[in-house]
Amino acid sequence: MLIDFFYTLKKAQIPVSVKEYLVLLEALQKHLAFADMDEFYYLARTCLVKDEVYFDKFDRVFGAYFKDLEDLQGLLETLIPEDWLRAEFMKHLSEEEKAKIKSLGGLEELLDTFKKRLAEQEKRHAGGSKWVGTGGTSPFGHSGYHPEGIRVGGESRNKSAAKVWEKRQFRNLDDSVELGTRNLKVALRKLRQFARTGAAEELDLDNTISATAKNAGMLDLKLVPERHNAVKVLLLLDVGGSMDPYVQVCEELFAACRSEFKHLKHFYFHNFVYESLWTDNLRRQQQRTSLYDILHTYGKDYKVIFVGDASMAPYEISSPYGSVEHMNKESGAVWMQRLTQHFDKVAWLNPVQQNHWDYTHTIGLTQQLIGHKMYPLTVAGLSDAISYLAK
Repeated sequence: MLIDFFYTLKKAQIPVSVKEYLVLLEALQKHLAFADMDEFYYLARTCLVKDEVYFDKFDRVFGAYFKDLEDLQGLLETLIPEDWLRAEFMKHLSEEEKAKIKSLGGLEELLDTFKKRLAEQEKRHAGGSKWVGTGGTSPFGHSGYHPEGIRVGGESRNKSAAKVWEKRQFRNLDDSVELGTRNLKVALRKLRQFARTGAAEELDLDNTISATAKNAGMLDLKLVPERHNAVKVLLLLDVGGSMDPYVQVCEELFAACRSEFKHLKHFYFHNFVYESLWTDNLRRQQQRTSLYDILHTYGKDYKVIFVGDASMAPYEISSPYGSVEHMNKESGAVWMQRLTQHFDKVAWLNPVQQNHWDYTHTIGLTQQLIGHKMYPLTVAGLSDAISYLAK
């Protein structure tokens, strides 16, 4: 059964490997999950899924594959040998619990009766005192009040089964949806490049142990500077006009970048870059920064990320005095060329759905100016952009 589950995950395009499947089998042999579907879910996800992006797909496959199993005993026998299960079950019972089972004629009779009820029952049952179902006082089922019996699915009145794979708590991590703050951070972390800088304040455990051993057992502490993300990011955000519908995702991206990158500088522009940018939208007419100053201040090692829909009139990019806000003596295309020549890595994130890009001429024009390094603002698109920037 588990091998079929493995192939079902592969059909869903979740990158699981034989090695990860063998790790899961080894974990089951060591009894890390015992007769509990929630425990098995967490164990299987930990062993098989190595990227949070695939958590939602895994939840959907897990729920669809295991939800329709009709033979609970077959599941238990597949995962754990029956004789071992019964012996282990009895080992963990208190004397009071053993007495309760004995009152029903013993464990063997309880299991046999359970199998007969499943075989005789032809439909879902709720309430009552005999059939396998929900509520009621039957010793089989769930959400009832019988003091001794076998629970089948559902929620106990004393302890709730989470069934997290049905809740799909990671649904926003699907790589085809727009981003949220959580999966923005997950994607941005791929751009991290750590370096140790500053004062030596963090304990270097390996060197401390080695130095102490060489010092005849006298403690010799060794410290190193704390690791920081050394990547430098220049974030350029389009604001106003056609970008108004994307304010929330831009705010989330900005917050995620500030959380993930120590060396982050940001500037705003409207529609396209010209001779100056700004950092405060309320004072953008009074406090602007020359693009020449930006090129002279920030080194070519900065990773430049544009965020905008690249949707405007063509003359705003290609013509002098094409800006809708001021009289620009040189076209936006000229300024973009200067920017891409200075910085080694420039990428553009576009919140417009990628299948709509061909309908807007300036999106294609912008793609040409940045060397076709435009990516959709989705988890998959951001991951592709980060992969390019990290090279």
